[in-house]
Amino acid sequence: LFTGSQLLAGLGILLQFPYQCLWYGIPSLLLVTTYPLAKRVTYYPQAVLGLTFSWGAIMGFPALGIDLLNNGAALEAAAALYASCVTWTVLYDMIYAHMDIKDDVAAGIKSIALRHEKNTKAVLSALAAVQVPLLAAAGVAAGSGPIFFIGSCGSAAVSLGLMIWKVQLKNVQNCWWWFKNGCLLTGGGITLGMLLDYVAQTTGFYKPVEEPVSLES
Repeated sequence: LFTGSQLLAGLGILLQFPYQCLWYGIPSLLLVTTYPLAKRVTYYPQAVLGLTFSWGAIMGFPALGIDLLNNGAALEAAAALYASCVTWTVLYDMIYAHMDIKDDVAAGIKSIALRHEKNTKAVLSALAAVQVPLLAAAGVAAGSGPIFFIGSCGSAAVSLGLMIWKVQLKNVQNCWWWFKNGCLLTGGGITLGMLLDYVAQTTGFYKPVEEPVSLES
C-alpha cells in the first residue's frame, strides 16, 4: 500500500511535466523495482541505488522541453551529469553502508562496504576522482563558465576530499555525521556554483563558451 501510494504520487508529479517526460520516466520503474532486491545478489547495490536515485539528472532536460535525442550537446551534458551523480551516490552511500556492516553480516546480505572493507578509503578516493571530472565534462557540454568549474567542481573536490580524509569508518556516529552532512556540503557547493554561473551568464558578466543547455536549471 505504501509503495503503491508513492508510485501514484510520483505519477501525479510526472504528469505535470511535458508528455515527453513520460518516455524518460517510465524506464526508471525497472530500477525502482530492482534496487530493493540488489543486496541479495550483488556486493554493489549502491551502484543500483545510484542509477535509480540519479535519474532526475536526465529528467530535468525533457522537463525543460529539450529533446536529448536531437541535441548532441544536451545529450552529452545529461550523460556526464547522470554518470557523475551515480558515482557520487555510490561514494556517500558506501560510507552509510559501513554503519550496517554487522547487520548485513547477520542477515546474510551483501554491500560494497563488506566487499571493500579493507580498502574503503582507496575506493572512495577513486570514486571522487571520477565524479568531479564527470561533473566538469557536463559543464563543458553545457557551455558553463569559469565560476561553475571553480565553484561547483572545485568545492566538490575539496568537500569530498575532506570527507574521505576525516570519516572514521569504524565509528557509526561519525559515519552518520559525514553521510548526512557531507552530501549537503558537496551538493550545496555544486548548487551554489551552478547558480552563480547562471547569474553571471544571464546578467552578461561573461558570455558562455557556447549556447548552454540549461544544466543549471
